[in-house]
Amino acid sequence: MFKKVRRERLIGLFCLLLLAGSILPGQAQKDNRFEVSKNLDIFNALVKEVEMFYVDSVDVEKTVRRGINAMLSGLDPYTVYYPEQDMDELKIMTTGEYGGIGSYIRERKDGGVYIIEPFEGMPAALAGLKAGDRILAIDTVDTSNKTSSEVSELLKGVPNTKMVLKIQRPNEKKPREVELVRKQILVDQVTYYGVRGDGVGYIYLKGFTDKSAQEVKNALEDLKKNHQIKSLILDLRNNGGGLLESATQIVGMFVPKGKEVVSTKGKVSQWDRTYRTSNEPIDTVMPMAVLINGNSASAAEIVSGALQDMDRAVLVGQRSYGKGLVQSTRELPYEGRLKVTMSKYYIPSGRCIQQMDYSHRKADGSVAAIPDSLTSVFYTSKGRPVRDGGGVRPEFEIEEEEMPTIMYYLVTDFVLVDFVTDWAQKHKTIPSVEEFTVSDEDFEAFKNYAKEKNFTYDRQSEKILKNLKEVAQLEGYTDRDSTIFTELEARLTPNLDRDFDLYKDQIKKLLASEIVKRYYFQKGELLESLKDDEVLDKAIEVLSNLELYSKTLSTPEEGETKPADEKADSSTKGGDIAYVFDKTVG
Repeated sequence: MFKKVRRERLIGLFCLLLLAGSILPGQAQKDNRFEVSKNLDIFNALVKEVEMFYVDSVDVEKTVRRGINAMLSGLDPYTVYYPEQDMDELKIMTTGEYGGIGSYIRERKDGGVYIIEPFEGMPAALAGLKAGDRILAIDTVDTSNKTSSEVSELLKGVPNTKMVLKIQRPNEKKPREVELVRKQILVDQVTYYGVRGDGVGYIYLKGFTDKSAQEVKNALEDLKKNHQIKSLILDLRNNGGGLLESATQIVGMFVPKGKEVVSTKGKVSQWDRTYRTSNEPIDTVMPMAVLINGNSASAAEIVSGALQDMDRAVLVGQRSYGKGLVQSTRELPYEGRLKVTMSKYYIPSGRCIQQMDYSHRKADGSVAAIPDSLTSVFYTSKGRPVRDGGGVRPEFEIEEEEMPTIMYYLVTDFVLVDFVTDWAQKHKTIPSVEEFTVSDEDFEAFKNYAKEKNFTYDRQSEKILKNLKEVAQLEGYTDRDSTIFTELEARLTPNLDRDFDLYKDQIKKLLASEIVKRYYFQKGELLESLKDDEVLDKAIEVLSNLELYSKTLSTPEEGETKPADEKADSSTKGGDIAYVFDKTVG
Protein backbone atom coordinates (compact mmCIF):
# COMPACT_ATOMS: atom_id res chain seq x y z
CA MET A 1 0.00 0.00 0.00
CA PHE A 2 2.77 2.38 0.96
CA LYS A 3 4.59 1.67 -2.30
CA LYS A 4 1.40 2.29 -4.28
CA VAL A 5 0.77 5.71 -2.62
CA ARG A 6 4.41 6.70 -3.11
CA ARG A 7 4.21 5.72 -6.77
CA GLU A 8 1.01 7.72 -7.31
CA ARG A 9 2.57 10.76 -5.63
CA LEU A 10 5.62 10.53 -7.89
CA ILE A 11 3.41 10.23 -10.96
CA GLY A 12 1.37 13.23 -9.79
CA LEU A 13 4.50 15.28 -9.17
CA PHE A 14 5.86 14.33 -12.60
CA CYS A 15 2.59 15.41 -14.29
CA LEU A 16 2.66 18.68 -12.34
CA LEU A 17 6.20 19.40 -13.58
CA LEU A 18 5.14 18.62 -17.14
CA LEU A 19 2.20 20.98 -16.79
CA ALA A 20 4.42 23.67 -15.29
CA GLY A 21 6.91 23.21 -18.12
CA SER A 22 4.18 23.65 -20.69
CA ILE A 23 3.08 27.01 -19.30
CA LEU A 24 6.40 28.45 -18.12
CA PRO A 25 7.46 30.14 -21.41
CA GLY A 26 4.15 31.96 -21.75
CA GLN A 27 4.15 32.80 -18.08
CA ALA A 28 7.71 34.11 -18.33
CA GLN A 29 6.72 36.29 -21.29
CA LYS A 30 3.73 37.57 -19.34
CA ASP A 31 5.89 38.32 -16.31
CA ASN A 32 8.41 40.14 -18.52
CA ARG A 33 5.66 42.34 -19.96
CA PHE A 34 4.56 43.12 -16.43
CA GLU A 35 8.15 44.05 -15.45
CA VAL A 36 8.40 46.38 -18.45
CA SER A 37 5.10 48.04 -17.58
CA LYS A 38 5.96 48.30 -13.89
CA ASN A 39 9.38 49.85 -14.45
CA LEU A 40 8.08 52.31 -17.03
CA ASP A 41 5.52 53.48 -14.46
CA ILE A 42 8.29 53.86 -11.87
CA PHE A 43 10.52 55.78 -14.28
CA ASN A 44 7.65 58.04 -15.36
CA ALA A 45 6.74 58.83 -11.76
CA LEU A 46 10.38 59.38 -10.78
CA VAL A 47 10.96 61.94 -13.57
CA LYS A 48 7.85 63.84 -12.55
CA GLU A 49 8.79 63.87 -8.86
CA VAL A 50 12.35 65.04 -9.54
CA GLU A 51 11.19 67.77 -11.91
CA MET A 52 8.61 69.04 -9.41
CA PHE A 53 10.45 68.79 -6.10
CA TYR A 54 14.23 68.77 -6.69
CA VAL A 55 15.82 71.79 -5.03
CA ASP A 56 17.28 73.18 -8.28
CA SER A 57 15.73 73.44 -11.70
CA VAL A 58 16.16 70.28 -13.78
CA ASP A 59 16.76 70.06 -17.52
CA VAL A 60 14.40 67.14 -18.09
CA GLU A 61 15.58 66.37 -21.63
CA LYS A 62 19.25 66.16 -20.63
CA THR A 63 18.45 64.18 -17.49
CA VAL A 64 16.37 61.59 -19.34
CA ARG A 65 18.96 61.45 -22.15
CA ARG A 66 21.64 60.58 -19.57
CA GLY A 67 19.41 57.81 -18.26
CA ILE A 68 18.80 56.42 -21.75
CA ASN A 69 22.50 56.50 -22.60
CA ALA A 70 23.42 54.79 -19.32
CA MET A 71 20.84 52.06 -19.95
CA LEU A 72 22.06 51.41 -23.49
CA SER A 73 25.73 51.47 -22.48
CA GLY A 74 25.10 48.29 -20.51
CA LEU A 75 24.24 46.48 -23.76
CA ASP A 76 26.92 47.12 -26.41
CA PRO A 77 28.60 50.18 -28.00
CA TYR A 78 26.49 49.92 -31.15
CA THR A 79 23.00 50.24 -29.66
CA VAL A 80 22.46 54.01 -29.69
CA TYR A 81 19.53 56.43 -29.32
CA TYR A 82 19.29 59.28 -31.84
CA PRO A 83 16.82 62.04 -30.95
CA GLU A 84 15.39 64.18 -33.73
CA GLN A 85 18.18 66.77 -33.51
CA ASP A 86 20.85 64.08 -34.02
CA MET A 87 19.31 62.43 -37.07
CA ASP A 88 21.87 64.08 -39.35
CA GLU A 89 24.56 61.97 -37.68
CA LEU A 90 22.67 58.78 -38.52
CA LYS A 91 22.13 59.96 -42.10
CA ILE A 92 25.86 60.64 -42.56
CA MET A 93 26.65 57.11 -41.34
CA THR A 94 24.35 55.45 -43.89
CA THR A 95 24.65 57.75 -46.91
CA GLY A 96 27.89 59.70 -46.44
CA GLU A 97 25.89 62.84 -47.27
CA TYR A 98 24.95 65.99 -45.34
CA GLY A 99 24.43 69.68 -45.95
CA GLY A 100 27.33 71.80 -44.75
CA ILE A 101 30.73 73.28 -45.63
CA GLY A 102 32.73 70.04 -45.94
CA SER A 103 35.37 70.01 -43.23
CA TYR A 104 36.49 68.25 -40.08
CA ILE A 105 36.58 70.46 -37.00
CA ARG A 106 38.04 69.89 -33.54
CA GLU A 107 37.78 71.49 -30.15
CA ARG A 108 40.95 72.43 -28.29
CA LYS A 109 41.50 71.81 -24.59
CA ASP A 110 42.23 75.51 -24.01
CA GLY A 111 38.99 76.51 -25.77
CA GLY A 112 37.82 77.22 -29.28
CA VAL A 113 36.81 75.11 -32.28
CA TYR A 114 39.17 74.92 -35.25
CA ILE A 115 39.09 73.81 -38.86
CA ILE A 116 41.50 70.87 -39.06
CA GLU A 117 40.77 69.26 -42.42
CA PRO A 118 38.78 70.83 -45.28
CA PHE A 119 37.55 68.43 -47.97
CA GLU A 120 38.79 68.87 -51.52
CA GLY A 121 36.32 70.65 -53.81
CA MET A 122 33.91 71.44 -50.97
CA PRO A 123 32.75 74.95 -49.80
CA ALA A 124 35.32 75.24 -46.99
CA ALA A 125 38.26 74.54 -49.29
CA LEU A 126 36.82 76.61 -52.17
CA ALA A 127 36.38 79.59 -49.83
CA GLY A 128 40.02 79.36 -48.78
CA LEU A 129 39.52 78.04 -45.25
CA LYS A 130 42.59 76.23 -43.95
CA ALA A 131 43.53 73.89 -41.15
CA GLY A 132 44.31 75.98 -38.08
CA ASP A 133 41.56 78.57 -38.64
CA ARG A 134 39.59 79.22 -35.46
CA ILE A 135 35.83 79.69 -35.90
CA LEU A 136 34.83 82.79 -33.91
CA ALA A 137 31.27 83.24 -35.17
CA ILE A 138 28.74 81.76 -37.58
CA ASP A 139 26.47 84.49 -38.95
CA THR A 140 25.46 86.37 -35.79
CA VAL A 141 26.17 83.53 -33.33
CA ASP A 142 29.32 83.81 -31.23
CA THR A 143 31.03 80.41 -31.20
CA SER A 144 34.12 81.23 -29.14
CA ASN A 145 32.83 79.25 -26.14
CA LYS A 146 30.86 76.56 -27.94
CA THR A 147 31.71 72.87 -28.26
CA SER A 148 32.58 71.16 -31.54
CA SER A 149 29.15 69.48 -31.57
CA GLU A 150 27.38 72.82 -31.19
CA VAL A 151 29.49 74.41 -33.93
CA SER A 152 28.86 71.41 -36.19
CA GLU A 153 25.10 71.87 -35.85
CA LEU A 154 25.43 75.55 -36.80
CA LEU A 155 27.56 74.74 -39.84
CA LYS A 156 25.12 72.14 -41.16
CA GLY A 157 21.96 73.20 -42.89
CA VAL A 158 19.91 73.21 -46.06
CA PRO A 159 22.09 73.12 -49.20
CA ASN A 160 22.40 76.41 -51.15
CA THR A 161 21.86 78.55 -48.06
CA LYS A 162 24.43 81.28 -47.36
CA MET A 163 26.41 81.76 -44.19
CA VAL A 164 29.20 84.04 -42.98
CA LEU A 165 32.06 82.67 -40.91
CA LYS A 166 34.24 84.88 -38.77
CA ILE A 167 37.62 83.19 -38.38
CA GLN A 168 40.96 83.94 -36.80
CA ARG A 169 43.91 82.72 -38.84
CA PRO A 170 47.20 82.06 -37.01
CA ASN A 171 49.80 84.83 -37.29
CA GLU A 172 47.19 87.36 -38.42
CA LYS A 173 46.14 90.26 -36.21
CA LYS A 174 42.62 90.81 -37.49
CA PRO A 175 39.87 88.21 -37.92
CA ARG A 176 38.52 87.44 -41.38
CA GLU A 177 34.94 87.16 -42.55
CA VAL A 178 34.30 84.50 -45.17
CA GLU A 179 31.01 83.98 -47.01
CA LEU A 180 30.13 80.42 -47.95
CA VAL A 181 27.22 78.61 -49.52
CA ARG A 182 26.30 75.29 -47.93
CA LYS A 183 26.42 72.34 -50.26
CA GLN A 184 25.21 68.76 -50.21
CA ILE A 185 28.41 67.16 -48.97
CA LEU A 186 29.04 63.74 -50.45
CA VAL A 187 32.03 62.06 -48.85
CA ASP A 188 33.68 59.77 -51.41
CA GLN A 189 34.18 56.29 -49.97
CA VAL A 190 36.81 55.33 -52.56
CA THR A 191 39.49 57.78 -51.49
CA TYR A 192 41.92 56.69 -54.21
CA TYR A 193 42.43 54.05 -56.85
CA GLY A 194 45.29 53.47 -59.25
CA VAL A 195 48.01 51.05 -60.34
CA ARG A 196 50.77 49.90 -58.02
CA GLY A 197 53.68 47.78 -59.15
CA ASP A 198 53.47 45.82 -62.40
CA GLY A 199 49.81 45.84 -63.40
CA VAL A 200 48.46 45.57 -59.85
CA GLY A 201 45.24 47.53 -59.40
CA TYR A 202 44.66 49.22 -56.05
CA ILE A 203 41.41 50.51 -54.51
CA TYR A 204 41.16 52.09 -51.06
CA LEU A 205 37.66 51.98 -49.57
CA LYS A 206 37.12 53.99 -46.38
CA GLY A 207 33.55 52.92 -45.50
CA PHE A 208 30.33 51.21 -46.59
CA THR A 209 27.51 53.59 -47.45
CA ASP A 210 24.77 53.22 -50.04
CA LYS A 211 27.19 54.72 -52.62
CA SER A 212 30.22 52.51 -51.87
CA ALA A 213 29.42 49.61 -54.20
CA GLN A 214 28.94 51.90 -57.19
CA GLU A 215 32.19 53.72 -56.44
CA VAL A 216 34.11 50.42 -56.22
CA LYS A 217 32.48 49.21 -59.44
CA ASN A 218 33.44 52.40 -61.29
CA ALA A 219 37.03 52.17 -60.05
CA LEU A 220 37.34 48.48 -60.93
CA GLU A 221 35.92 48.89 -64.42
CA ASP A 222 38.24 51.82 -65.11
CA LEU A 223 41.27 49.86 -63.89
CA LYS A 224 40.37 46.88 -66.09
CA LYS A 225 39.49 48.90 -69.20
CA ASN A 226 42.05 51.68 -69.19
CA HIS A 227 44.95 50.20 -67.23
CA GLN A 228 44.70 46.49 -68.14
CA ILE A 229 45.45 45.40 -64.60
CA LYS A 230 46.46 41.77 -64.00
CA SER A 231 45.51 41.59 -60.30
CA LEU A 232 43.74 43.66 -57.67
CA ILE A 233 44.31 44.90 -54.12
CA LEU A 234 41.26 46.03 -52.12
CA ASP A 235 42.45 48.02 -49.10
CA LEU A 236 40.01 47.88 -46.16
CA ARG A 237 42.42 49.00 -43.45
CA ASN A 238 40.86 51.41 -40.93
CA ASN A 239 37.48 50.79 -42.54
CA GLY A 240 34.94 50.75 -39.72
CA GLY A 241 32.18 49.19 -41.83
CA GLY A 242 28.65 50.37 -42.58
CA LEU A 243 25.81 48.92 -44.61
CA LEU A 244 25.60 45.14 -44.89
CA GLU A 245 23.88 45.35 -48.29
CA SER A 246 26.80 47.38 -49.64
CA ALA A 247 29.24 44.67 -48.48
CA THR A 248 27.17 42.00 -50.26
CA GLN A 249 27.18 43.99 -53.50
CA ILE A 250 30.95 44.44 -53.42
CA VAL A 251 31.59 40.72 -52.81
CA GLY A 252 29.24 40.03 -55.72
CA MET A 253 31.66 41.77 -58.11
CA PHE A 254 34.20 38.98 -57.60
CA VAL A 255 32.18 35.75 -57.16
CA PRO A 256 29.39 34.10 -59.22
CA LYS A 257 25.80 35.26 -58.94
CA GLY A 258 23.72 33.52 -56.27
CA LYS A 259 26.58 32.89 -53.80
CA GLU A 260 25.76 33.22 -50.11
CA VAL A 261 27.78 36.07 -48.62
CA VAL A 262 26.38 36.40 -45.12
CA SER A 263 23.41 35.31 -43.00
CA THR A 264 21.98 36.99 -39.92
CA LYS A 265 20.39 35.33 -36.90
CA GLY A 266 18.74 37.03 -33.94
CA LYS A 267 16.12 36.68 -31.23
CA VAL A 268 13.21 36.88 -33.69
CA SER A 269 13.76 34.02 -36.14
CA GLN A 270 11.26 35.50 -38.63
CA TRP A 271 13.72 38.36 -39.21
CA ASP A 272 16.70 36.10 -39.96
CA ARG A 273 18.02 36.72 -43.45
CA THR A 274 20.46 35.27 -45.94
CA TYR A 275 22.22 37.68 -48.31
CA ARG A 276 23.32 36.35 -51.70
CA THR A 277 25.03 38.00 -54.63
CA SER A 278 22.31 39.24 -56.98
CA ASN A 279 24.18 40.66 -59.98
CA GLU A 280 26.52 39.21 -62.58
CA PRO A 281 30.15 39.53 -61.39
CA ILE A 282 32.77 41.74 -63.01
CA ASP A 283 35.71 39.34 -62.57
CA THR A 284 35.81 35.96 -60.81
CA VAL A 285 39.34 34.84 -61.72
CA MET A 286 41.70 37.81 -61.37
CA PRO A 287 44.16 37.22 -58.48
CA MET A 288 43.07 39.35 -55.55
CA ALA A 289 44.36 40.47 -52.15
CA VAL A 290 42.45 42.24 -49.38
CA LEU A 291 44.31 44.37 -46.82
CA ILE A 292 42.94 44.52 -43.25
CA ASN A 293 44.09 45.60 -39.80
CA GLY A 294 42.76 45.87 -36.25
CA ASN A 295 40.51 48.79 -37.25
CA SER A 296 38.79 46.88 -40.07
CA ALA A 297 35.34 46.11 -38.68
CA SER A 298 31.79 45.02 -39.43
CA ALA A 299 31.07 45.24 -43.17
CA ALA A 300 34.82 45.32 -43.88
CA GLU A 301 35.06 41.97 -42.09
CA ILE A 302 32.12 40.59 -44.07
CA VAL A 303 33.86 41.39 -47.36
CA SER A 304 37.29 40.13 -46.29
CA GLY A 305 35.90 37.11 -44.42
CA ALA A 306 33.52 36.09 -47.20
CA LEU A 307 36.23 36.33 -49.86
CA GLN A 308 38.50 34.27 -47.60
CA ASP A 309 35.81 31.64 -46.96
CA MET A 310 35.18 31.35 -50.71
CA ASP A 311 38.95 31.08 -51.37
CA ARG A 312 38.60 34.07 -53.70
CA ALA A 313 41.28 36.33 -52.19
CA VAL A 314 44.30 36.20 -49.93
CA LEU A 315 44.25 38.45 -46.87
CA VAL A 316 47.30 40.47 -45.84
CA GLY A 317 47.83 42.60 -42.72
CA GLN A 318 46.68 42.14 -39.14
CA ARG A 319 43.75 40.40 -37.48
CA SER A 320 40.57 42.45 -37.86
CA TYR A 321 38.51 44.10 -35.12
CA GLY A 322 36.00 41.30 -34.55
CA LYS A 323 32.52 42.84 -34.84
CA GLY A 324 29.99 40.19 -35.82
CA LEU A 325 26.88 42.15 -34.82
CA VAL A 326 24.22 43.68 -37.05
CA GLN A 327 22.24 46.82 -36.25
CA SER A 328 18.88 48.01 -37.55
CA THR A 329 17.03 51.24 -36.88
CA ARG A 330 13.65 51.41 -35.15
CA GLU A 331 11.34 54.42 -35.19
CA LEU A 332 10.66 56.15 -31.87
CA PRO A 333 8.20 58.87 -30.82
CA TYR A 334 8.98 62.48 -31.71
CA GLU A 335 11.03 61.61 -34.82
CA GLY A 336 13.78 59.81 -32.93
CA ARG A 337 15.36 56.50 -33.83
CA LEU A 338 17.04 53.63 -32.04
CA LYS A 339 19.96 51.90 -33.72
CA VAL A 340 19.78 48.53 -32.04
CA THR A 341 21.79 45.32 -32.32
CA MET A 342 19.27 42.75 -33.55
CA SER A 343 21.37 39.85 -34.75
CA LYS A 344 24.78 38.31 -35.31
CA TYR A 345 26.10 37.66 -38.77
CA TYR A 346 27.68 34.48 -40.10
CA ILE A 347 29.93 34.38 -43.15
CA PRO A 348 29.95 31.48 -45.70
CA SER A 349 32.01 29.00 -43.64
CA GLY A 350 29.40 29.33 -40.87
CA ARG A 351 31.60 31.26 -38.45
CA CYS A 352 30.72 34.40 -36.52
CA ILE A 353 33.79 36.56 -35.97
CA GLN A 354 32.41 38.50 -32.96
CA GLN A 355 35.30 39.07 -30.55
CA MET A 356 33.75 40.73 -27.49
CA ASP A 357 31.14 38.94 -25.36
CA TYR A 358 28.74 41.73 -24.33
CA SER A 359 26.18 39.30 -22.90
CA HIS A 360 28.49 38.17 -20.08
CA ARG A 361 30.08 41.16 -18.43
CA LYS A 362 32.50 40.94 -15.53
CA ALA A 363 31.51 42.05 -12.03
CA ASP A 364 32.99 45.51 -12.66
CA GLY A 365 30.94 45.89 -15.85
CA SER A 366 33.86 45.43 -18.23
CA VAL A 367 33.62 43.22 -21.29
CA ALA A 368 35.99 40.35 -21.98
CA ALA A 369 37.10 38.90 -25.28
CA ILE A 370 36.18 35.33 -26.15
CA PRO A 371 39.20 33.21 -25.11
CA ASP A 372 41.12 31.59 -27.94
CA SER A 373 40.58 28.22 -26.27
CA LEU A 374 36.82 28.57 -26.80
CA THR A 375 36.98 29.37 -30.51
CA SER A 376 36.00 26.72 -33.05
CA VAL A 377 37.43 25.62 -36.37
CA PHE A 378 35.46 26.09 -39.59
CA TYR A 379 36.49 25.42 -43.18
CA THR A 380 36.65 27.42 -46.40
CA SER A 381 35.19 26.11 -49.65
CA LYS A 382 38.47 24.29 -50.36
CA GLY A 383 38.81 22.92 -46.84
CA ARG A 384 41.24 25.44 -45.39
CA PRO A 385 40.72 25.79 -41.61
CA VAL A 386 39.60 29.16 -40.23
CA ARG A 387 38.43 30.17 -36.75
CA ASP A 388 35.52 32.09 -35.30
CA GLY A 389 35.29 34.39 -32.29
CA GLY A 390 38.28 36.65 -32.92
CA GLY A 391 37.96 38.69 -36.08
CA VAL A 392 39.29 37.64 -39.48
CA ARG A 393 42.90 36.45 -39.60
CA PRO A 394 44.99 37.09 -42.72
CA GLU A 395 46.90 34.35 -44.51
CA PHE A 396 49.91 36.68 -44.41
CA GLU A 397 50.20 38.49 -41.08
CA ILE A 398 52.50 41.52 -40.93
CA GLU A 399 53.28 42.88 -37.49
CA GLU A 400 51.95 46.41 -37.21
CA GLU A 401 54.28 49.09 -35.93
CA GLU A 402 52.93 50.52 -32.69
CA MET A 403 52.50 54.25 -32.30
CA PRO A 404 54.71 55.66 -29.51
CA THR A 405 52.93 57.66 -26.82
CA ILE A 406 54.79 60.83 -27.80
CA MET A 407 53.17 60.80 -31.25
CA TYR A 408 49.68 60.51 -29.81
CA TYR A 409 50.20 63.66 -27.74
CA LEU A 410 51.86 65.54 -30.59
CA VAL A 411 48.54 65.15 -32.42
CA THR A 412 46.00 65.55 -29.63
CA ASP A 413 47.74 68.56 -28.07
CA PHE A 414 47.78 70.36 -31.46
CA VAL A 415 51.59 70.66 -31.48
CA LEU A 416 51.80 68.94 -34.88
CA VAL A 417 48.87 70.90 -36.33
CA ASP A 418 50.22 74.27 -35.15
CA PHE A 419 53.74 73.61 -36.46
CA VAL A 420 52.47 72.51 -39.88
CA THR A 421 50.18 75.55 -40.01
CA ASP A 422 53.21 77.81 -39.56
CA TRP A 423 55.22 75.70 -42.02
CA ALA A 424 52.51 75.83 -44.69
CA GLN A 425 52.23 79.63 -44.43
CA LYS A 426 55.92 79.83 -45.38
CA HIS A 427 55.69 77.27 -48.22
CA LYS A 428 53.08 78.10 -50.85
CA THR A 429 53.67 74.88 -52.79
CA ILE A 430 55.39 71.52 -52.33
CA PRO A 431 56.47 68.82 -54.82
CA SER A 432 54.14 66.00 -55.77
CA VAL A 433 53.36 63.43 -53.09
CA GLU A 434 55.66 60.90 -54.75
CA GLU A 435 58.60 63.35 -54.63
CA PHE A 436 57.95 65.07 -51.30
CA THR A 437 60.09 64.23 -48.27
CA VAL A 438 60.53 65.79 -44.85
CA SER A 439 64.08 67.05 -44.53
CA ASP A 440 66.24 66.68 -41.43
CA GLU A 441 66.10 70.47 -41.13
CA ASP A 442 62.30 70.34 -40.96
CA PHE A 443 62.50 67.58 -38.37
CA GLU A 444 64.87 69.60 -36.18
CA ALA A 445 62.64 72.66 -36.58
CA PHE A 446 59.67 70.60 -35.38
CA LYS A 447 61.63 69.34 -32.38
CA ASN A 448 62.68 72.87 -31.44
CA TYR A 449 59.10 74.09 -31.87
CA ALA A 450 57.84 71.43 -29.45
CA LYS A 451 60.48 72.45 -26.90
CA GLU A 452 59.58 76.14 -27.25
CA LYS A 453 55.93 75.27 -26.61
CA ASN A 454 56.97 73.36 -23.44
CA PHE A 455 55.45 70.22 -24.88
CA THR A 456 54.98 67.46 -22.31
CA TYR A 457 53.40 64.06 -22.65
CA ASP A 458 52.07 61.28 -20.51
CA ARG A 459 54.59 58.46 -20.04
CA GLN A 460 52.94 55.26 -18.87
CA SER A 461 56.25 53.68 -17.82
CA GLU A 462 56.91 56.58 -15.46
CA LYS A 463 53.47 56.18 -13.87
CA ILE A 464 53.89 52.44 -13.42
CA LEU A 465 57.32 52.89 -11.85
CA LYS A 466 55.92 55.41 -9.39
CA ASN A 467 53.19 52.99 -8.34
CA LEU A 468 55.69 50.14 -8.06
CA LYS A 469 57.99 52.24 -5.90
CA GLU A 470 55.14 53.10 -3.53
CA VAL A 471 54.23 49.41 -3.15
CA ALA A 472 57.89 48.45 -2.66
CA GLN A 473 58.26 51.08 0.07
CA LEU A 474 55.10 49.85 1.76
CA GLU A 475 56.40 46.29 1.77
CA GLY A 476 59.88 47.30 2.95
CA TYR A 477 61.91 46.35 -0.11
CA THR A 478 63.47 49.81 -0.54
CA ASP A 479 64.94 49.67 2.97
CA ARG A 480 67.57 47.23 1.74
CA ASP A 481 68.44 48.73 -1.65
CA SER A 482 66.75 51.61 -3.45
CA THR A 483 69.43 52.14 -6.11
CA ILE A 484 67.51 50.09 -8.66
CA PHE A 485 64.64 52.61 -8.55
CA THR A 486 67.08 55.52 -8.78
CA GLU A 487 68.62 54.03 -11.93
CA LEU A 488 65.22 53.33 -13.46
CA GLU A 489 63.97 56.85 -12.69
CA ALA A 490 67.02 58.29 -14.44
CA ARG A 491 66.33 56.14 -17.50
CA LEU A 492 62.59 56.91 -17.58
CA THR A 493 62.81 60.67 -17.01
CA PRO A 494 61.19 62.42 -20.02
CA ASN A 495 63.80 63.73 -22.43
CA LEU A 496 62.38 65.40 -25.52
CA ASP A 497 65.64 65.34 -27.49
CA ARG A 498 66.16 61.67 -26.77
CA ASP A 499 62.59 60.62 -27.58
CA PHE A 500 62.40 62.70 -30.77
CA ASP A 501 65.62 61.08 -31.98
CA LEU A 502 64.50 57.62 -30.84
CA TYR A 503 61.31 57.82 -32.93
CA LYS A 504 62.72 60.03 -35.67
CA ASP A 505 61.52 57.93 -38.61
CA GLN A 506 57.98 57.59 -37.25
CA ILE A 507 57.72 61.28 -36.37
CA LYS A 508 58.96 62.25 -39.83
CA LYS A 509 56.23 60.05 -41.37
CA LEU A 510 53.61 61.71 -39.16
CA LEU A 511 54.93 65.14 -40.11
CA ALA A 512 54.96 64.30 -43.82
CA SER A 513 51.38 63.03 -43.66
CA GLU A 514 50.09 66.24 -42.06
CA ILE A 515 52.02 68.47 -44.49
CA VAL A 516 50.88 66.58 -47.59
CA LYS A 517 47.27 66.70 -46.42
CA ARG A 518 47.40 70.52 -46.42
CA TYR A 519 48.17 70.60 -50.14
CA TYR A 520 46.67 67.39 -51.57
CA PHE A 521 43.84 66.68 -49.09
CA GLN A 522 42.72 63.16 -48.09
CA LYS A 523 43.96 61.55 -51.31
CA GLY A 524 47.43 62.95 -50.75
CA GLU A 525 47.47 61.78 -47.14
CA LEU A 526 46.63 58.24 -48.28
CA LEU A 527 49.30 58.25 -50.98
CA GLU A 528 51.86 59.40 -48.44
CA SER A 529 50.89 56.54 -46.13
CA LEU A 530 51.48 54.02 -48.92
CA LYS A 531 55.19 54.87 -49.05
CA ASP A 532 57.26 52.14 -47.37
CA ASP A 533 54.04 50.22 -46.64
CA GLU A 534 55.07 46.67 -45.66
CA VAL A 535 51.53 45.30 -45.93
CA LEU A 536 51.03 46.72 -49.42
CA ASP A 537 54.47 45.49 -50.50
CA LYS A 538 53.68 41.98 -49.24
CA ALA A 539 50.38 41.94 -51.12
CA ILE A 540 52.13 42.97 -54.34
CA GLU A 541 54.74 40.28 -53.74
CA VAL A 542 52.09 37.56 -53.30
CA LEU A 543 50.10 38.66 -56.35
CA SER A 544 53.28 38.71 -58.43
CA ASN A 545 54.01 35.09 -57.49
CA LEU A 546 51.14 33.06 -58.94
CA GLU A 547 52.55 29.82 -57.54
CA LEU A 548 52.52 31.19 -53.99
CA TYR A 549 49.09 32.76 -54.53
CA SER A 550 47.55 29.52 -55.83
CA LYS A 551 49.17 27.38 -53.14
CA THR A 552 47.87 29.68 -50.40
CA LEU A 553 44.29 29.27 -51.61
CA SER A 554 44.52 25.59 -52.48
CA THR A 555 43.06 22.59 -50.66
CA PRO A 556 45.51 21.76 -47.85
CA GLU A 557 47.40 18.54 -48.20
CA GLU A 558 47.10 15.94 -45.46
CA GLY A 559 49.10 17.00 -42.42
CA GLU A 560 49.66 20.49 -43.77
CA THR A 561 48.85 23.44 -41.48
CA LYS A 562 47.62 26.65 -43.00
CA PRO A 563 48.42 30.02 -41.34
CA ALA A 564 44.74 30.62 -40.49
CA ASP A 565 44.67 27.35 -38.50
CA GLU A 566 47.38 28.44 -36.12
CA LYS A 567 46.18 29.35 -32.67
CA ALA A 568 45.39 33.04 -32.48
CA ASP A 569 47.76 35.14 -30.44
CA SER A 570 45.90 35.81 -27.20
CA SER A 571 47.83 39.03 -26.74
CA THR A 572 46.15 40.61 -29.77
CA LYS A 573 43.75 43.29 -28.66
CA GLY A 574 41.03 42.41 -31.20
CA GLY A 575 38.50 44.71 -29.54
CA ASP A 576 40.56 47.87 -29.06
CA ILE A 577 40.95 50.65 -31.57
CA ALA A 578 43.97 52.67 -30.53
CA TYR A 579 44.46 56.41 -30.97
CA VAL A 580 41.14 57.57 -32.36
CA PHE A 581 41.20 61.38 -32.51
CA ASP A 582 37.92 63.26 -32.10
CA LYS A 583 36.84 64.95 -35.33
CA THR A 584 33.43 66.43 -36.11
CA VAL A 585 32.10 67.21 -39.57
CA GLY A 586 30.77 70.58 -40.57
